Order: sequence, then C-alpha cells, then structure tokens
Amino acid sequence: MTAPAALAAPVAPRKVFAALLRRDLCVARRELPYFLVRTTLQPLLFIVVFGYLLPKMGFVQRGYGSALLPGILAISLAFSSVQSVALPIVQDFGWTREIEDRLLAPVSIRLIALEKVVSGVIQGVVAALFVLPIARWIMGPVASFTLVKVETVLGVTILGATAFSTLGLLMGTAINPQQIGLMFSVIIAPMIFFGCAYYPWQGLQAVPAMKYGVLVNPLVYVAEGMRGALTPELPHMSLAAVFAALALLTALFWVLGLRCFERRAIG
Repeated sequence: MTAPAALAAPVAPRKVFAALLRRDLCVARRELPYFLVRTTLQPLLFIVVFGYLLPKMGFVQRGYGSALLPGILAISLAFSSVQSVALPIVQDFGWTREIEDRLLAPVSIRLIALEKVVSGVIQGVVAALFVLPIARWIMGPVASFTLVKVETVLGVTILGATAFSTLGLLMGTAINPQQIGLMFSVIIAPMIFFGCAYYPWQGLQAVPAMKYGVLVNPLVYVAEGMRGALTPELPHMSLAAVFAALALLTALFWVLGLRCFERRAIG
C-alpha cells in the first residue's frame, strides 16, 4: 500500500469515539476534586443535617434515614450527570468553540453527541459511588438498607445516569449560554425538591394532586428506584414502572437533545 493510500484509509468510528471519550475522561480525572466538590457537596450537607444532626437532636425520627439515603444518592447521580454534560456543551458551543474541533472528526454528529452522554453517565456513576460510603458512614446504621439486589442497583444507577445525561444534552443545547444560570435555579432546584428525594413518593398520598403531578419529574423515578433497590422492605414505586419510565424519558430526551445538538452544530 502506498503512502497516500495509507493516509487516505478511513478511521473506524469506534476508535474516534473511544479517543473522544478518553479525552473527556482524562479532563474529568484531572479536575476530579473540583468535580466531586461541585456535585456532591450539597447532598452530603443534607446528609449531615437531616441524616445525622436532626435525628441526634430528636427532631426527626431515626427511621427517616432509610427514606433519605436513596434519595440523596439519586440527587448525586442526577445532578452530576446533567451537569457533566450540560456545562461542557455550553462552553463548547459558547466562548471556547471547542465543538468545532470535534465536528471535524470523521464521525457523525450523532456519535459526537452520544460520546457526551456516555461521559456524563460515567461521571454520574462515579459521584454516586463517592457519596454512598460517606453518607453511610455519617448516618450510621440505616434500617432496611441492603446491597443484596446488586443488579437492580446497577440497573437503576446506569439508566438514571443515562436519563439525566440525555437531559443535560437537551439543556446544554436548548438554553442560551447567557441563561445557563437560570437552568439551575428554575429547572434543577424545583426538580430536586419535588423529586421525592427527601420523602417517599408513597407519602404523597396525603396530597393526591401532588402525587401524580410530580410524575413528570425524572428524579422521582431514580429516587424511587434507589429505594426499591436499597431499602426494598419500605414502600416504594414499582420497579417495573421505574425502569419503563426512565427508558421512555431517556428516549425522549435523546431525540430532543440530538435534534437541538444537530441544529446548533450545523447552524
């Protein structure tokens, strides 16, 4: 094979995908301390206050920790996944214009967007794995807590991280860079407080309108899935409903996010 022919040989898309993912993970590893502080500090502070201090002071029943721990893990997973995708995309399409280098890669735009989502999934899982042992150590013994259903925990974790990574793809491409601050105050904050992270979904039976109104919130399904996997003896949403809802939301966010991503990349 001549030298020009060798240079003209196409590069396999999977190799380009792996190279892009490896680059993003190297950047994430270099910034790991800042990433963990940014994405896990708030959940850990909630654990300290509501999972340790208030039970010690007698203002909250000790059994509350069983409902709180899975919800805190859900927040860590969701917040880190959406942030790990949305913020870099805003930067890439904004002032750095780094996205132009990626668009020159010999792969489709869809594969570039998929790499962003996979990177967000990995970072979300890392954040959840970081929070779990620390939260468990701060709270002490948690009633009904178990890791017997490892496959269910992994399923909820990966599917939940995927749902919020695709949501990050949608937010990062649909929201103007100048309005990115509003994303956390107008979208993420209400999502956290009405995502059944600090209370079980079954407890909303006292407010039926709210019980069914929060079902549009993807965090509800991650939190309830974590409860079904980590504290299966306590009331929780059906795991079949959790997996079905997360799969549907992931597909919806991916279609909408990819459409916005392609529009921003081409336009």
